Amino acid sequence: MPTRSETLARASALRALFEAEGAALVEPPILQPAATLLELYGEDIRARAYVTSDALRGEQMLRPDFTVPVVQMHMAHGAEPARYTYAGEVFRRQEQDPDRANEYVQVGYEVFDRTDPAAADAEVFALIQSALRGLPVRAVTGDIGLLMAAVKGLDTTARRKAALMRHIWRPRRFRALLERFSGMAPMPESRRALLAGEVSSEAPIVGLRSCAEINERIAALKADAETPPLSAQQVELIMALLDVRETMPNALSRLHDLAVDMPAIAPAVARIAAREAALKARDVDTAHLTFEASYGRASMEYYDGFVFGFRADARADLPAVASGGRYDALTRQLGQGDAIPAVGGVMRPGLMLELEAGR
Repeated sequence: MPTRSETLARASALRALFEAEGAALVEPPILQPAATLLELYGEDIRARAYVTSDALRGEQMLRPDFTVPVVQMHMAHGAEPARYTYAGEVFRRQEQDPDRANEYVQVGYEVFDRTDPAAADAEVFALIQSALRGLPVRAVTGDIGLLMAAVKGLDTTARRKAALMRHIWRPRRFRALLERFSGMAPMPESRRALLAGEVSSEAPIVGLRSCAEINERIAALKADAETPPLSAQQVELIMALLDVRETMPNALSRLHDLAVDMPAIAPAVARIAAREAALKARDVDTAHLTFEASYGRASMEYYDGFVFGFRADARADLPAVASGGRYDALTRQLGQGDAIPAVGGVMRPGLMLELEAGR
């Protein structure tokens, strides 16, 4: 295992690489306000973050990543375009796997530039790929925006679309909803029983919801139960989209075919084609670059477009050595309505040194 001093030295070298590309060095505080992270991720974040409190500042979290504070800083004070780099520790609770690190060093590169998003995607990917050259890692790319576009194009209610969108990053829950909305799976018994009732204003209320709120929820569930099911064709097309796993040229060919029957995904497919051209312009071998339409859905919650990762196939026990993607919607959420196209990636110098030592 690499020593801490060796890891920090590699982190410094990687940060210098990004500074040479024009990135400004930023150093977000290790303690971050918990409220922002809870708003973004919900209460689930507590299961993987270290939480503490302060009499004056309230609930705080040890920095689980750099992207959120960097976006906050840029949206409050940054000029455009902007490039940032950083290096330091992040902290993740590990309740299931004691062998995974709960503190490790991360180095990142973030680009805020509305000029040419495809070129910015390629810039981040190519720089990180170059920094990993010589290591036994394989790159995988994807695009969360494809599935988002497909869901928005479904012939169903806005409520059902919103439910599916909420669970894009939870594949099992997403599939369960898709099966229920299409009639392939029965309605849960708990929901069936709820649909049969109504809460009286004289009934005792346990919890924070009022009778009116509960009855409003029952009415919404009843309306949903009366909604026509998704057609088998729509479900088949969604599943075919999620099954796309090819080299990038072959994946694009398949996606263009699917777009004939799913016109809603056509703009997302065009963005992927533009990205491939931008990657080629940076000498990335896209003919052998893997594209998986489902990639990133289980681990990249704030990404809404391009996603990528570099993994060591011979070391399945290791997490991604580097990963990243596009998070345009996050800038809007943290910018109070303002937004700018943004993409970034992070690397783990400790894992890089570990792979080098094992060659």
